[in-house]
Amino acid sequence: MKKVAFHTLGCKVNQYETQAMTELFQKAGYTVVADTEVADAYVINTCTVTSIGDKKSRQFIRRVKRNNPNSIVAVVGCYAQTAANEVMDIEGVNIVMGTNDRNKIVEYVEECKPDEKINIVDDIMKVREFEEMTVAEIKGKTRAFLKIQEGCNQYCTYCIIPYARGPVRSRRQEDILKEVKTLVANGFKEVVLTGIHVASYGKDFKEKDALIEVLKGIHAIEGLERIRLSSLEPTLFTEDFLRELSVLEKVCQHFHLSLQSGSEKILHAMNRKYTTQQYREIVQAIRRVYPKIALTTDIIVGFPGETEEDFKETYEFVKEMAFSDIHVFKYSPRKGTPAADYQQQVDGMKKHRRSEELITLGEEMRVAYQRQFLGEIKGVLFEAEVKDKPGYTEGLTENYLKVLVKSEDPLEGEIRRITLHEIWKDSIIGSIVE
Repeated sequence: MKKVAFHTLGCKVNQYETQAMTELFQKAGYTVVADTEVADAYVINTCTVTSIGDKKSRQFIRRVKRNNPNSIVAVVGCYAQTAANEVMDIEGVNIVMGTNDRNKIVEYVEECKPDEKINIVDDIMKVREFEEMTVAEIKGKTRAFLKIQEGCNQYCTYCIIPYARGPVRSRRQEDILKEVKTLVANGFKEVVLTGIHVASYGKDFKEKDALIEVLKGIHAIEGLERIRLSSLEPTLFTEDFLRELSVLEKVCQHFHLSLQSGSEKILHAMNRKYTTQQYREIVQAIRRVYPKIALTTDIIVGFPGETEEDFKETYEFVKEMAFSDIHVFKYSPRKGTPAADYQQQVDGMKKHRRSEELITLGEEMRVAYQRQFLGEIKGVLFEAEVKDKPGYTEGLTENYLKVLVKSEDPLEGEIRRITLHEIWKDSIIGSIVE
């Protein structure tokens, strides 16, 4: 039996797509092995958000071919899409595929010879249809990621993704619901709706309420207990959207609302589509509906032209928003984006200091949010045993609190009622309510 190995870099969308390709190979009779083992074919699903992702992809490609010269190496994903010729020039690459036509990957691998090179990257900006790739099973996971949308029309000045993924394409509702039903039948209790720009779902259908209609359809599926929305744009949360969302009880009280900066000047330079005042009003509206909701966000420090005053504005705004957690990124120039050519690039030492200050603030806000729930009973979906705390299993509440519980019985995949007792590192220790 032939063997295939996968190596995945980057986001949850990449992980979903790797799983979809894995199932295609399994249906064709392949055995999936670890990427450290000898295989007949290696599929490298690349990331290009930063140049570090490109570098990691190149390193893995060279190592694979050096160890397995007769294998077929297929490079897919965002790096392959944006730098197809560069990837083709890497010694050992056989197939370069990009971010479309991946449902044909088995055919290309089987037709390719070890000394052959095939470039099948097309012009992603001309693609208008969502590429249907389905997932039925995600090994070792209790929450299923479900891709509902592809592409982005935002063109933030620091981001390469619109050029790697193309324009917005939405998945048909009937295909989404069919996949959710399959996942539920396979034992999943939570689905996480993901995509490149989830808030744009349905824009290409010209349907105003497409995302809400999909959520209603998913909500009606028996056996599913949780629906989680991944990263969202603040502008999605209109009064109408919030009103309709609030009656869908399976929707988790956790939203990741991208901010990126608390400085008006920097937001404008980034080509973000909101002001800090608009963002503030949206957060206030969300909290009127969901008073104890977990709101998380992303912040970029050291964007070109960011002064100490700009950073101070960001710091104070983040503090005011009282997020439950934040992800902090140091800006790095991405070739092919407008911001890479901006003047006033910020030096590394300043980026590092600003990053550390925000990370510390984020930790303080996380603890403050966790403390609100100590002594309460929450439902926890358990995922895996805790590596550095023997005998404990970890899981998530619907508002994204990580909870650890000691139990002699296996808990993975179950939702149990847990009393929350004390904070331990970034988690909360709890006990099962008998």
